[in-house]
Amino acid sequence: MENLKASYTTSFLVKLTLLAWLSMIGVDFFLHAGLLAPLYAAPSPFLLPPERAFALIPVGYASFLLLAILLVWLMVKLEYRGWRRGAIFGAQLGGLAWGALILGLYSIATSSPVLLLGWFAGQTIELSIAGLVVGAGLAGSGLKRLFFQVLGGVIILIVLSIILQNLGGNINI
Repeated sequence: MENLKASYTTSFLVKLTLLAWLSMIGVDFFLHAGLLAPLYAAPSPFLLPPERAFALIPVGYASFLLLAILLVWLMVKLEYRGWRRGAIFGAQLGGLAWGALILGLYSIATSSPVLLLGWFAGQTIELSIAGLVVGAGLAGSGLKRLFFQVLGGVIILIVLSIILQNLGGNINI
């Protein structure tokens, strides 16, 4: 099966990684700008002030790029193809990686358990969706079609985030 691994060009893998990353950014935007936004409103000794955190968003998104690279690399090495297998693998990887991080933070930081649980669930879902994208791409779904599906999903998540922001204080987590 070594030939199968070698059949993916570098260009294809880079594009697939960027698509997975885009899907992660869309979910992350919905998670933090929409669902968890009320948890960021109150001052916290754990969280940066909103202006500083906003300025550092690109750093956080760069961390997702590293995770997308890891996900693609592992899925190619393990020969995981197909959207379902990719989603399951992404959820497993996300649950283990973010579960470890969240437990570590809980043991040493002042963050609320609700915020940590939200991060765990959200980041696990992010990697699951990224795994779905990667698995579909590795199974032969056309990258153009996959791009438009991911882009459509990101647009929907942005719209939902805006709706949640406009509902404002009416949502309590």
